[in-house]
Amino acid sequence: MRDAFTRATTGLLDDDPRTALVLADISAEAFAPAARRHPDRVLNVGIREQLMIGVAGGLAMTGLRAIAHSYAPFLVDRAYEQIKLDLDHQGVGAVLVSVGGSYDAAAEGRTHMSPGDVALLDTAGPWTVHVPGHPDEVAPLLRAAAGHDDAVYLRLAARGNRSPHGDGVSGRLVTVRRGSGGAPVVVAVGPMLDPTLDAVTGLDVTVAYTNTPRPFDVTGLRMLVDYVDPVVVLVEPYLAGTSSHLVGAALADRPYRLLSLGVGREDLHRYGSAADHDRWHGLDPAGLRRSVTRFVTG
Repeated sequence: MRDAFTRATTGLLDDDPRTALVLADISAEAFAPAARRHPDRVLNVGIREQLMIGVAGGLAMTGLRAIAHSYAPFLVDRAYEQIKLDLDHQGVGAVLVSVGGSYDAAAEGRTHMSPGDVALLDTAGPWTVHVPGHPDEVAPLLRAAAGHDDAVYLRLAARGNRSPHGDGVSGRLVTVRRGSGGAPVVVAVGPMLDPTLDAVTGLDVTVAYTNTPRPFDVTGLRMLVDYVDPVVVLVEPYLAGTSSHLVGAALADRPYRLLSLGVGREDLHRYGSAADHDRWHGLDPAGLRRSVTRFVTG
Protein backbone atom coordinates (compact mmCIF):
# COMPACT_ATOMS: atom_id res chain seq x y z
CA MET A 1 0.00 0.00 0.00
CA ARG A 2 2.87 2.37 0.73
CA ASP A 3 4.28 1.84 -2.76
CA ALA A 4 0.83 2.43 -4.26
CA PHE A 5 0.58 5.66 -2.27
CA THR A 6 3.99 6.81 -3.51
CA ARG A 7 3.07 6.18 -7.15
CA ALA A 8 -0.35 7.84 -6.86
CA THR A 9 0.98 10.91 -5.05
CA THR A 10 3.83 11.32 -7.54
CA GLY A 11 1.27 11.22 -10.33
CA LEU A 12 -0.84 13.88 -8.62
CA LEU A 13 2.19 16.12 -8.15
CA ASP A 14 3.02 15.78 -11.84
CA ASP A 15 -0.52 16.29 -13.11
CA ASP A 16 -2.18 18.68 -10.65
CA PRO A 17 -0.39 21.92 -9.76
CA ARG A 18 -2.66 22.26 -6.73
CA THR A 19 -1.21 19.15 -5.04
CA ALA A 20 1.48 19.61 -2.39
CA LEU A 21 3.25 17.04 -0.22
CA VAL A 22 4.63 17.65 3.27
CA LEU A 23 6.96 15.08 4.84
CA ALA A 24 8.72 14.69 8.16
CA ASP A 25 11.61 12.54 6.86
CA ILE A 26 9.49 9.38 6.56
CA SER A 27 9.40 8.25 2.88
CA ALA A 28 11.57 11.21 1.84
CA GLU A 29 13.82 8.95 -0.23
CA ALA A 30 10.86 7.47 -2.08
CA PHE A 31 9.69 10.95 -3.04
CA ALA A 32 13.15 12.30 -3.94
CA PRO A 33 12.48 12.25 -7.73
CA ALA A 34 9.21 14.13 -7.23
CA ALA A 35 10.97 16.62 -4.96
CA ARG A 36 13.54 17.36 -7.65
CA ARG A 37 10.78 18.04 -10.20
CA HIS A 38 8.56 20.02 -7.81
CA PRO A 39 10.78 21.59 -5.13
CA ASP A 40 8.15 24.23 -4.38
CA ARG A 41 5.44 21.62 -3.64
CA VAL A 42 7.36 18.76 -1.97
CA LEU A 43 8.51 19.93 1.43
CA ASN A 44 10.44 17.90 3.99
CA VAL A 45 10.41 19.62 7.39
CA GLY A 46 12.57 17.02 9.10
CA ILE A 47 11.54 15.16 12.24
CA ARG A 48 8.99 17.84 13.19
CA GLU A 49 5.57 16.28 12.82
CA GLN A 50 3.74 19.16 14.51
CA LEU A 51 5.35 21.57 12.05
CA MET A 52 4.37 19.26 9.19
CA ILE A 53 0.69 19.68 10.07
CA GLY A 54 1.11 23.43 10.53
CA VAL A 55 2.71 23.73 7.09
CA ALA A 56 -0.07 21.60 5.58
CA GLY A 57 -2.63 23.94 7.11
CA GLY A 58 -0.80 26.97 5.79
CA LEU A 59 -0.61 25.53 2.29
CA ALA A 60 -4.34 24.76 2.44
CA MET A 61 -5.04 28.38 3.32
CA THR A 62 -3.27 29.41 0.09
CA GLY A 63 -5.50 27.13 -1.98
CA LEU A 64 -3.19 24.13 -2.32
CA ARG A 65 -4.31 20.61 -1.50
CA ALA A 66 -1.74 19.38 1.01
CA ILE A 67 -0.93 15.73 1.65
CA ALA A 68 0.92 15.07 4.92
CA HIS A 69 2.50 11.68 5.50
CA SER A 70 4.18 9.75 8.31
CA TYR A 71 3.71 6.85 10.70
CA ALA A 72 0.31 6.93 12.39
CA PRO A 73 1.60 7.68 15.93
CA PHE A 74 3.65 10.62 14.64
CA LEU A 75 1.02 11.91 12.21
CA VAL A 76 -2.04 11.70 14.48
CA ASP A 77 -1.09 11.07 18.10
CA ARG A 78 1.93 13.37 18.30
CA ALA A 79 0.49 16.14 16.12
CA TYR A 80 -3.09 16.04 17.37
CA GLU A 81 -3.02 19.58 18.79
CA GLN A 82 -1.93 20.93 15.41
CA ILE A 83 -4.67 18.90 13.70
CA LYS A 84 -7.14 20.49 16.08
CA LEU A 85 -5.83 24.05 15.71
CA ASP A 86 -4.06 24.38 12.35
CA LEU A 87 -6.63 22.40 10.38
CA ASP A 88 -9.96 22.09 12.20
CA HIS A 89 -9.96 25.46 13.96
CA GLN A 90 -8.78 27.27 10.84
CA GLY A 91 -11.53 25.66 8.79
CA VAL A 92 -9.18 24.03 6.26
CA GLY A 93 -8.60 20.43 5.30
CA ALA A 94 -5.69 18.24 4.31
CA VAL A 95 -5.09 14.63 3.36
CA LEU A 96 -3.28 12.83 6.17
CA VAL A 97 -1.76 9.54 4.99
CA SER A 98 -0.37 7.19 7.61
CA VAL A 99 1.57 3.95 7.57
CA GLY A 100 2.20 1.60 10.44
CA GLY A 101 -1.42 1.25 11.46
CA SER A 102 -2.05 -0.19 14.88
CA TYR A 103 1.12 -2.27 15.15
CA ASP A 104 2.57 -2.98 11.70
CA ALA A 105 5.89 -1.75 13.09
CA ALA A 106 5.56 -3.65 16.37
CA ALA A 107 9.25 -4.58 16.30
CA GLU A 108 10.01 -0.88 16.90
CA GLY A 109 8.06 -0.87 20.16
CA ARG A 110 5.18 1.16 21.54
CA THR A 111 6.46 4.41 20.00
CA HIS A 112 5.46 3.08 16.58
CA MET A 113 2.01 1.76 17.55
CA SER A 114 -1.22 3.71 17.15
CA PRO A 115 -4.38 1.66 17.68
CA GLY A 116 -6.27 4.78 18.80
CA ASP A 117 -5.71 7.03 15.77
CA VAL A 118 -9.22 6.81 14.30
CA ALA A 119 -10.82 7.18 17.74
CA LEU A 120 -8.70 10.28 18.31
CA LEU A 121 -9.80 11.84 15.02
CA ASP A 122 -13.40 11.16 16.04
CA THR A 123 -12.93 13.82 18.73
CA ALA A 124 -12.15 16.36 16.00
CA GLY A 125 -13.75 16.53 12.64
CA PRO A 126 -15.76 15.80 10.75
CA TRP A 127 -13.12 13.65 9.06
CA THR A 128 -13.50 11.22 6.19
CA VAL A 129 -11.53 8.07 7.06
CA HIS A 130 -10.41 5.57 4.43
CA VAL A 131 -8.92 2.21 5.46
CA PRO A 132 -8.07 0.38 2.22
CA GLY A 133 -7.84 -3.37 2.39
CA HIS A 134 -5.75 -3.86 -0.76
CA PRO A 135 -3.09 -1.80 -2.62
CA ASP A 136 -5.40 -1.42 -5.63
CA GLU A 137 -7.85 0.52 -3.46
CA VAL A 138 -5.27 3.15 -2.46
CA ALA A 139 -4.95 5.24 -5.64
CA PRO A 140 -8.71 5.76 -6.25
CA LEU A 141 -9.22 6.80 -2.64
CA LEU A 142 -6.26 9.18 -2.74
CA ARG A 143 -7.26 10.76 -6.05
CA ALA A 144 -10.79 11.30 -4.76
CA ALA A 145 -9.41 12.91 -1.58
CA ALA A 146 -7.16 15.20 -3.61
CA GLY A 147 -10.14 16.44 -5.61
CA HIS A 148 -11.81 18.38 -2.80
CA ASP A 149 -10.80 20.38 0.28
CA ASP A 150 -12.30 18.43 3.18
CA ALA A 151 -10.36 16.69 5.94
CA VAL A 152 -9.38 13.13 4.97
CA TYR A 153 -7.40 10.45 6.77
CA LEU A 154 -6.03 7.61 4.64
CA ARG A 155 -4.81 4.76 6.86
CA LEU A 156 -2.43 2.39 5.04
CA ALA A 157 -1.45 -1.06 6.26
CA ALA A 158 1.52 -3.29 5.55
CA ARG A 159 -0.78 -6.28 5.10
CA GLY A 160 -3.99 -6.56 3.14
CA ASN A 161 -6.67 -8.74 1.66
CA ARG A 162 -6.00 -11.15 -1.17
CA SER A 163 -8.21 -9.17 -3.57
CA PRO A 164 -9.58 -5.63 -3.77
CA HIS A 165 -13.23 -5.11 -2.89
CA GLY A 166 -15.66 -2.25 -2.92
CA ASP A 167 -17.29 -0.22 -5.63
CA GLY A 168 -14.80 2.57 -5.99
CA VAL A 169 -14.99 5.43 -3.50
CA SER A 170 -18.70 5.53 -2.70
CA GLY A 171 -18.14 4.50 0.91
CA ARG A 172 -21.03 2.04 0.77
CA LEU A 173 -20.96 -1.29 2.54
CA VAL A 174 -20.33 -4.07 0.06
CA THR A 175 -21.86 -7.49 0.72
CA VAL A 176 -19.11 -10.06 0.22
CA ARG A 177 -20.98 -13.08 1.51
CA ARG A 178 -24.72 -13.50 2.04
CA GLY A 179 -26.13 -15.56 4.89
CA SER A 180 -29.70 -16.73 5.32
CA GLY A 181 -32.53 -14.33 6.17
CA GLY A 182 -32.01 -12.92 9.63
CA ALA A 183 -28.41 -14.19 9.85
CA PRO A 184 -25.94 -12.14 11.93
CA VAL A 185 -24.15 -9.40 9.99
CA VAL A 186 -20.37 -9.16 10.29
CA VAL A 187 -18.89 -5.85 9.13
CA ALA A 188 -15.15 -6.02 8.36
CA VAL A 189 -13.11 -2.85 7.92
CA GLY A 190 -10.19 -2.69 5.48
CA PRO A 191 -7.55 -5.42 5.92
CA MET A 192 -9.72 -7.29 8.43
CA LEU A 193 -11.88 -8.77 5.65
CA ASP A 194 -9.79 -11.83 4.79
CA PRO A 195 -9.17 -12.86 8.43
CA THR A 196 -12.90 -12.43 9.02
CA LEU A 197 -13.88 -14.54 6.00
CA ASP A 198 -11.46 -17.25 7.11
CA ALA A 199 -12.88 -17.09 10.63
CA VAL A 200 -16.55 -17.51 9.68
CA THR A 201 -16.12 -20.43 7.28
CA GLY A 202 -19.12 -22.69 7.73
CA LEU A 203 -21.06 -20.20 9.88
CA ASP A 204 -24.39 -18.77 8.76
CA VAL A 205 -23.50 -15.08 8.69
CA THR A 206 -23.58 -12.22 6.21
CA VAL A 207 -20.21 -10.51 5.72
CA ALA A 208 -20.01 -6.89 4.56
CA TYR A 209 -16.90 -4.84 3.79
CA THR A 210 -16.01 -1.18 3.92
CA ASN A 211 -12.83 0.77 3.29
CA THR A 212 -14.54 4.00 4.41
CA PRO A 213 -15.65 3.77 8.04
CA ARG A 214 -16.16 7.55 8.18
CA PRO A 215 -18.76 8.53 7.25
CA PHE A 216 -20.20 5.17 8.21
CA ASP A 217 -22.74 3.69 5.77
CA VAL A 218 -25.75 3.83 8.08
CA THR A 219 -28.24 3.19 5.28
CA GLY A 220 -26.34 0.16 4.04
CA LEU A 221 -26.20 -1.37 7.50
CA ARG A 222 -29.92 -0.85 8.05
CA MET A 223 -30.66 -2.60 4.74
CA LEU A 224 -28.52 -5.56 5.74
CA VAL A 225 -30.22 -5.94 9.13
CA ASP A 226 -33.77 -5.24 8.02
CA TYR A 227 -35.33 -7.56 10.59
CA VAL A 228 -36.21 -7.63 14.30
CA ASP A 229 -33.48 -7.94 16.95
CA PRO A 230 -30.46 -7.91 14.62
CA VAL A 231 -27.07 -9.29 15.62
CA VAL A 232 -24.05 -7.31 14.40
CA VAL A 233 -20.33 -8.05 14.72
CA LEU A 234 -17.92 -5.19 13.95
CA VAL A 235 -14.31 -6.12 13.13
CA GLU A 236 -11.90 -3.16 12.94
CA PRO A 237 -8.09 -3.06 12.63
CA TYR A 238 -7.76 -0.40 15.33
CA LEU A 239 -9.11 0.16 18.84
CA ALA A 240 -12.03 -2.15 19.63
CA GLY A 241 -15.33 -0.30 19.75
CA THR A 242 -14.16 2.70 17.70
CA SER A 243 -17.24 2.57 15.47
CA SER A 244 -19.69 1.01 17.90
CA HIS A 245 -21.40 4.34 18.60
CA LEU A 246 -22.18 4.69 14.89
CA VAL A 247 -23.71 1.23 14.73
CA GLY A 248 -25.73 2.16 17.81
CA ALA A 249 -26.95 5.35 16.17
CA ALA A 250 -27.87 3.44 12.99
CA LEU A 251 -29.96 0.94 14.96
CA ALA A 252 -31.27 3.24 17.68
CA ASP A 253 -34.91 2.51 16.83
CA ARG A 254 -34.72 -1.24 17.48
CA PRO A 255 -33.24 -3.77 19.93
CA TYR A 256 -29.94 -5.19 18.72
CA ARG A 257 -26.88 -7.08 19.89
CA LEU A 258 -23.40 -5.81 18.98
CA LEU A 259 -19.97 -7.35 19.37
CA SER A 260 -17.08 -4.94 18.69
CA LEU A 261 -13.77 -6.60 17.91
CA GLY A 262 -10.48 -4.79 17.44
CA VAL A 263 -7.25 -3.99 19.22
CA GLY A 264 -7.56 -4.21 23.00
CA ARG A 265 -7.05 -1.19 25.21
CA GLU A 266 -4.36 -2.80 27.34
CA ASP A 267 -0.75 -1.90 26.58
CA LEU A 268 0.77 -5.36 26.28
CA HIS A 269 4.34 -4.11 26.77
CA ARG A 270 5.47 -6.49 24.02
CA TYR A 271 7.37 -6.16 20.78
CA GLY A 272 6.89 -9.17 18.51
CA SER A 273 5.52 -9.10 14.99
CA ALA A 274 2.21 -7.79 13.66
CA ALA A 275 1.02 -11.40 13.43
CA ASP A 276 1.90 -11.88 17.09
CA HIS A 277 -0.22 -8.87 18.03
CA ASP A 278 -3.10 -10.16 15.90
CA ARG A 279 -3.01 -13.34 17.95
CA TRP A 280 -2.63 -11.59 21.30
CA HIS A 281 -5.61 -9.33 20.54
CA GLY A 282 -7.73 -12.15 19.14
CA LEU A 283 -7.70 -10.72 15.61
CA ASP A 284 -6.23 -13.76 13.88
CA PRO A 285 -8.75 -16.10 12.21
CA ALA A 286 -8.75 -18.51 15.15
CA GLY A 287 -9.34 -15.75 17.69
CA LEU A 288 -12.04 -14.13 15.59
CA ARG A 289 -13.82 -17.45 15.15
CA ARG A 290 -13.87 -18.07 18.89
CA SER A 291 -15.31 -14.62 19.57
CA VAL A 292 -17.88 -14.67 16.77
CA THR A 293 -19.04 -18.21 17.52
CA ARG A 294 -19.52 -17.50 21.23
CA PHE A 295 -21.44 -14.32 20.47
CA VAL A 296 -23.79 -15.47 17.71
CA THR A 297 -24.66 -18.76 19.44
CA GLY A 298 -24.74 -17.48 23.02
